[in-house]
Amino acid sequence: MSQEQILLETAVTQGKGNQSTAKKRIGLIATGIIGGSLVALYAVTAPFVTPALRKICLPFVPATTTQVENVLKVLRTRSGTLVDIGSGDGRIVIAAAKRGFHASGFELNPWLVWYSRYRAWREGVHHSTSFHISDLWKVSFAQYSNVVIFGVPQMMDQLELKLSSDLQSTAMVVACRFPFPSWVPDQMAGEGIDTVWVYDAKTFKTPLQGQTRETEDKLTSTL
Repeated sequence: MSQEQILLETAVTQGKGNQSTAKKRIGLIATGIIGGSLVALYAVTAPFVTPALRKICLPFVPATTTQVENVLKVLRTRSGTLVDIGSGDGRIVIAAAKRGFHASGFELNPWLVWYSRYRAWREGVHHSTSFHISDLWKVSFAQYSNVVIFGVPQMMDQLELKLSSDLQSTAMVVACRFPFPSWVPDQMAGEGIDTVWVYDAKTFKTPLQGQTRETEDKLTSTL
């Protein structure tokens, strides 16, 4: 074999080796990118999904434009403080702040709370809004005169007891998507999934004025 052939064969072999190394390197980079993307996706989506895995949950389902309008409609004669229990991405709190309420949101998902704060800043209502990372069962809502809740059926009976205990008789509660099981609404607005039920605290607190210690213990045992 001539020297030229040997050099040519060596060059071809080295070229194939370089190509193989390059392919391995590209493969590692691609694997790293895909793996990193999956980790990032899990980090972002897990807090949205895991609330739905709890025994009594308040999963994030964004309010529709019509639902927000219906909430504001039934609260048009109200003022003062407002709290959205399970505030999600903050749209109810922000819309209420634009109508003059000093509005707060309580949400267990930190990603949604941070996003809500950003939205409030962007919408120019951050001075009249506040968002808190907190379990609703560990918060007292006594200071709020208006309460909005997007609940689920499994929690509404326990929430009746909590709000009856927490709220002042001047408060108003607006339930979205699902009504309270025992309370009789004073009014309703909308239809279908956009229906909202309005409850006056004077109405639902009246039968509970003589509430016994046994009922209070029942509330405590469910939390």
